[in-house]
Amino acid sequence: MRSSLVLNAGYEPLSAVSVQRAVVLVLQEKALVEHAHPVFRVRAASVELPLPRVIRLRRYVRVPFRQRAPWSRRGVLVRDSHRCAYCGRRGTTVDHVQPRSRGGGDTWLNTVAACAACNHRKADRTPEQAGMALLFSPFEPTPEATLMQALGVSLDELPDWLPLPA
Repeated sequence: MRSSLVLNAGYEPLSAVSVQRAVVLVLQEKALVEHAHPVFRVRAASVELPLPRVIRLRRYVRVPFRQRAPWSRRGVLVRDSHRCAYCGRRGTTVDHVQPRSRGGGDTWLNTVAACAACNHRKADRTPEQAGMALLFSPFEPTPEATLMQALGVSLDELPDWLPLPA
């Protein structure tokens, strides 16, 4: 357990913080523990509390509107669950569907996770030219979905009280 999810007072996902920071926010009474680890607890001389996995701020924090998640290589690998878009094996590299040399850019809709062998085989060609089909289509995730994926939380594991990301 390396990080905790921070929710705004209205239950919108804000960010991920270290467990230590989450404990400090709870002890300073700036946040409440919404979901705790079922086994582990934090103990000190005068206090004992459950290890927080999800905390909610007591006061609403106004956040500028984030309509798009920023593109990153790590984000593409997380979005595709580290699975190659061509063969389904472990994807460790990022492939441009439309090669950069042919005008393709670093965008969510033009990049997919790929294993090194498939990325090398496709080379500087489109999937059609290389005779390789995509197993899934690339998509642009919402900022909230990106945060949840980075934390390793699937939509099936969300508690009932947490609203689903759009």
